[in-house]
Amino acid sequence: MCNYCGCREFPLIGQLSAEHETIANAAGRLRAAIVGDHHDDALVALDDLLALLLPHTATEEDGLFAELRAEGSLADAVARLCAEHRDIHGVLGHIDRAAPDWPAVLAALGRLHRHIDNEEHGLFPAAVIALPIPAWDRITPASGSAR
Repeated sequence: MCNYCGCREFPLIGQLSAEHETIANAAGRLRAAIVGDHHDDALVALDDLLALLLPHTATEEDGLFAELRAEGSLADAVARLCAEHRDIHGVLGHIDRAAPDWPAVLAALGRLHRHIDNEEHGLFPAAVIALPIPAWDRITPASGSAR
């Protein structure tokens, strides 16, 4: 995760980065269960990952991303990241539990890893530069939504 630019000093980015670490660890447990052919464990790990991922992406989209859309300069990047959220959620959230498509899940986990990397090393540092202080004041770290 990003540690070099100081963007984690912004409370919401610090929260989102910490959540990224937790999500990455949960994704690793899911990947290990799938690769190890522990499919019952994989379903539990999938539920655990979704329980972390869904509120995280809502915090991003309703807080930081909303402010970035309003500011405008990173709107295209935000649109791409939101599309990635929909893609990843679509795969992980709609698994047929009777006959899971584990290769599709593994591919989605790879996209999730790249997505997190893009946010940590691209969007978050850029957001610190792009957003004025009043925008940061409107974002509440506890909920991620605008006040």
